[in-house]
Amino acid sequence: MSVIEIILIGVVVILIFGGKKLPELMRGLGSSIKEFKKAKDDPINK
Repeated sequence: MSVIEIILIGVVVILIFGGKKLPELMRGLGSSIKEFKKAKDDPINK
């Protein structure tokens, strides 16, 4: 992915969700990634 594509995707996301909703969306995405990594590294699931 080039830098232009990433910027374009960011602009589209801002247009769809709006500026006020974006921080909440990113916070949810970050916590989801953290939970996924924690579950992936969990030795019980291996």
